[in-house]
Amino acid sequence: MITAGLMLGAAPPSHAATPGDFSTSFEAGQPQPAESTVDVGSNGKPRQSNVIGALYPPGSLMGEVDKVTASDENAPNEAAGNLTDGDGNTKWLAFATTGWVQYDMTKPVKAVTYSLTSANDAPTRDPRDFALQGSTDGKTWVDLDKQTGFSFPSRFATKTVTIASPVEYQHYRLNITANAGASIVQLADWTLSDGSTEQPADTPMVSKVGNGPISGYNIKPGAGWTGVKALRFGGSHTAAGRGYAWNKLYDVKIPVGPRTRLSYKLFADMVSDDLTYPSTYAAVDLHFTDGTYLSDLNALDDHGMATSPSGQGKAKKLYANQWNSVRVDIGTVAAGKTIDRILVGYDNGKATDKTRFAGWLDDIAVQGNPPAIDSSDLTNYVDVRRGTNSSGSFSRGNNLPISAVPNGFTFFTPVTDADSSSWEYSYQSENNADNKPVLQGLAISHEPSPWMGDRNQLSVMPSLATGVPSGEPAKRGLAFDHATEVARPDYYKAELAGGITAETAPGDHGGVYRFTFPSSASKGSLILDTVSDKGSFTVTPGSKVVTGWVDDGSGLSAGRSRMFVYGEFDRATSGAGTAPDSHTGTRYASFDTATSKQVVLRLSTSFISLDQAKKNHTLELFGRSFDQVHASAKAAWNKRLGVVQVKGARESDLTSLYSNLYRLNLYPNSQFENTGTVASPRYQYASPVAPRTGSPTPTQTNAVIKNGKIYVNNGFWDTYRTVWPAYTLLYPDVAAELVDGFVQQYRDGGWVARWSSPGYADLMTGTSSDVAFADAYLKGVKLPDPMSTYDAALRNATVRPPNAAVGRKGITTSIFKGYTDSSTGENVSWGLEGFVNDYGIGNMAAGLAKDPATPAAQRQRLSEESEYFLRRSTSYSNVFNSKTGFLQSRSPSGDFPSTFDPEVWGDPYTETDGWNFAFHAPHDGNGLATLLGGPAALKSKLDTFFSTPEKADKPGAYGGTIHEMVEARDVRMGQLGQSNQVSHHIPYMYNYAGAPSKTAEKVREIMQRLYVGQDIGQGYPGDEDNGEMSAWYVLSSLGIYPLQVGSGDWTIGSPKFEKMTVRRPQGNLVVTAKGNSDSNIYVQSLTVNGKPQNKLSISQSALAKSSSIDFTMGGQPSSFGTRPQDAPTTPTKVGSKPAPLADVTGAGLGTPSHATLFDNTSATEVTFEGATPTVSYALSGDPKRVAWYTLTSGSKAGDLKSWRLEASTDGKAWKTVDQRSGQAFTWRNQTRPFKIKSPGEYSQYRLVVTESTSATPTLAEVELLE
Repeated sequence: MITAGLMLGAAPPSHAATPGDFSTSFEAGQPQPAESTVDVGSNGKPRQSNVIGALYPPGSLMGEVDKVTASDENAPNEAAGNLTDGDGNTKWLAFATTGWVQYDMTKPVKAVTYSLTSANDAPTRDPRDFALQGSTDGKTWVDLDKQTGFSFPSRFATKTVTIASPVEYQHYRLNITANAGASIVQLADWTLSDGSTEQPADTPMVSKVGNGPISGYNIKPGAGWTGVKALRFGGSHTAAGRGYAWNKLYDVKIPVGPRTRLSYKLFADMVSDDLTYPSTYAAVDLHFTDGTYLSDLNALDDHGMATSPSGQGKAKKLYANQWNSVRVDIGTVAAGKTIDRILVGYDNGKATDKTRFAGWLDDIAVQGNPPAIDSSDLTNYVDVRRGTNSSGSFSRGNNLPISAVPNGFTFFTPVTDADSSSWEYSYQSENNADNKPVLQGLAISHEPSPWMGDRNQLSVMPSLATGVPSGEPAKRGLAFDHATEVARPDYYKAELAGGITAETAPGDHGGVYRFTFPSSASKGSLILDTVSDKGSFTVTPGSKVVTGWVDDGSGLSAGRSRMFVYGEFDRATSGAGTAPDSHTGTRYASFDTATSKQVVLRLSTSFISLDQAKKNHTLELFGRSFDQVHASAKAAWNKRLGVVQVKGARESDLTSLYSNLYRLNLYPNSQFENTGTVASPRYQYASPVAPRTGSPTPTQTNAVIKNGKIYVNNGFWDTYRTVWPAYTLLYPDVAAELVDGFVQQYRDGGWVARWSSPGYADLMTGTSSDVAFADAYLKGVKLPDPMSTYDAALRNATVRPPNAAVGRKGITTSIFKGYTDSSTGENVSWGLEGFVNDYGIGNMAAGLAKDPATPAAQRQRLSEESEYFLRRSTSYSNVFNSKTGFLQSRSPSGDFPSTFDPEVWGDPYTETDGWNFAFHAPHDGNGLATLLGGPAALKSKLDTFFSTPEKADKPGAYGGTIHEMVEARDVRMGQLGQSNQVSHHIPYMYNYAGAPSKTAEKVREIMQRLYVGQDIGQGYPGDEDNGEMSAWYVLSSLGIYPLQVGSGDWTIGSPKFEKMTVRRPQGNLVVTAKGNSDSNIYVQSLTVNGKPQNKLSISQSALAKSSSIDFTMGGQPSSFGTRPQDAPTTPTKVGSKPAPLADVTGAGLGTPSHATLFDNTSATEVTFEGATPTVSYALSGDPKRVAWYTLTSGSKAGDLKSWRLEASTDGKAWKTVDQRSGQAFTWRNQTRPFKIKSPGEYSQYRLVVTESTSATPTLAEVELLE
């Protein structure tokens, strides 16, 4: 028996009632568990039923695999170990046409058959010619079977081969001599079997110490979570129905106090692609001396979920093939008890006779008095490592652990791969042989996303080398421990191997490094490095100054320019020079640390010049200590975080909330600098969007220097849904500057970037700054330049762009067809995002038309454009296929595809499938409901959506499984890809279906179980993306959501906390939720500013000043918000169909005077021979009531200026139905709408031009719209 006083690291208790401690990671020298020992209940019977200790199918030899090696692998995510995991969605990949994989077994075994499973992606990567080989010593190999011309019938298919003459071997190798034609080879699974088919006899569930999982997402293969050992558990069901097993691990004597906490890490295997996730029905359990079990006490974990094995499985919180963290405050249910057994339990009530389960446990701990977070400093709730335990194969955030000031110019981040420009910090998967992360540098970064890549990077790394330190990252790297790592927005610290302490404190354009060398070190060095040869530093012996420049950047870092560096050490260097084995510009600086152990480096950057970097140093860092810079950063973050105050939250909830607020406020980023003084600042920037000439020098940029404040680092497809509305609600003053900082891109380069990194990156669909900025204006943000903000959006919506990096793709024809056809990649996404943006433009135009600050001469045009864009926003109905009930692609001729599977991913859908775009009219859900058959039909379709499982097996145009597919599968909410932004509005679509209780269920489930694992570098269900995933949580916690982005309204959800207060300059917003709990999630009633309401939307005008939203919550759905009139107000009224404008011209519809002007494309045009041409169109069918028309300017100067539109029923008598004068087209190839003043039914129309700006005006297109 292990008593509390004998636990590893525990102090002897002063008396028996003192809460005890226990911990083990199953390492040598730590408490070791009983092996595969069934727990015996109080009735004297084994606690095991319908489960045996068989980890693999009958005959499988995979349990004997001890080690996996390969000729090559794409580690860590496509490593050879994936061949053993039984999961077809993972694979081994080698960058060669040939290769081998080797299994070293625990003992000699006789393989009778072997099976291969094809992986995703191209069939040409499959093995074609290969041999299965055996060896007794791992050196000399014998061919056991040879295959030529081998092929698979499909992706994820398994083929089994029988070995003619099987012999016992301890080593097996699959030696591939040719693949099917690609330049790389891949395979999903390779299994060995002894050929037997009999189920083994009854045995206890397996629970024994091993080397940890061989494969999984974001893990160190063959290791525990910490250390190199872990506890293996698993078994198989013998019959359908409930199966359970509890095994004893330890006999102990641990008194439980009121604050006692149980914690552990659990890795749940994805066994045989079983999407019931049986391995998640597992937990650590405790037995108490009074005969009770923790699993019987209704204990809840730190996310409010049942802690029993069955409770954990039903909660769907544990992810498969990943490490999971579980924490339970057992003192709330067991204070005063004494733990006498620690157990591992499994309990699954819905299994089949084929169900198998397996997993690993590590880091089991019982703490009598766990440390509490100091709530006086809100930065203590923020762990910037949240989201870093990720990869390109499975994202739990895909973040960098960034310290910076809010919306700052410069990021500071630790890096474990100093040569990377994407995934620079690995939480565990790249750990060393001791399973410790290795720091290779403390870096300056500007990375918006690992998918976009970083730019202008440099790193500083301390060294204890007695001679010249190596610059090679792998050689200079030093191990550290996450347990002693401090990673907050305002401060970073790592205790490094050798006794060095490394710290950073961020400023705006730079920051401060502080390195403390050990007492034994008489010399300490710092290595300054870049990620490529595109950079150089200058540091000389005896000097305190370092200068340099950096040019590096990823391929998607469009518009990047040279960064200049100026730094000052706190003392003169004792030596300096080139650090070998790295890049051409890598340098080192050495210091005498015999008496003074700390070395401080203040480092500043600039994109303008070296002199400006020095100026930034003077303005921000000169004369300021490390602690002063740290204090300033802390104060800035507490100001942002303190805007939101919460009552009724768990500590884990507060960590989620404030960490999410940190991510929200990290992006976007300033890229301007003060070239003036503190008293008289002058803000300028090196333009990332204006054309540049010449080349930069070591001291001066070649970018154009512009006046003003510009902001960068934002992917608007990701952020428009929640980030910008969150800024609008929480930080309206900040939002005003941020919006104008992106409008500066329009003033400077003519467009706002779709993905600013920092300039015009050609990525993602939609010009979503349009709707984001319109939303800010409509929700009361005082924009500095609302007309330019509107004009930037108007250009996106009406002008054929000059290149693919700006504007809307497909707009050359989509304006005129009313949809984006399949000639444009991701066409459905482009089209539907366009209509969402049109909605925002239409509403903003209406607001500007009524705004007293808008010039009177602009108001009529704005009113017309408002109505036009709001009508155009309902054109999503043009891609609604009534035969399938889905929003689908249409060909250039207008046809829907002959076959359709909504579960297929990819083109025409961006990063998802047809299901997740089936509800992509969040602004007009009432119209969408009508198309589907009414609110009840919308509800039914949503129910089907949430009950149809995503299996990640239909990659479609992607050709192979992408990470978003597996993440969506593991969300386990049907088709909902909550792991990606495109799905984030869908739970709220129930509000259009008269079912707000369904919205409440989905939203609360997402908040409770998908934002987990934050203490082990997780925290998100997918890519966090510039604050979007975080803002979703923050807004949903408030019980409101911007379902109709681009309007002044918020829709109702289900508030997470008892009370939330938003502290704003214009007055606080207070949200209360009487009776709220994890089970009382349904809104019973609602008052806004004391007035009762049933409608499922709240106008921002009601929240403009000091305001309150008061919910009453209950445990059952109510009638609140269920009436048709309670649905949010949309362009289409409840019960009506969408009514987009439709062009009456086109092929076969009439006779034009100039066919080129009616061909549905702005790529063609007519140049007239005179300044007063006439353009006519005679309809071939019945007369039409044309209410609108559009004119599109040509590609060169010379436009129509004044005209009249005439109409006739016979071609003889003409009536002027509309007349314009003094008109102008701001841009080339711009489409302008005009509402006809006196519409009627006519069969012929003609445009009579009376004035032009040129003697030979050009016109690209004419539409007549009804």
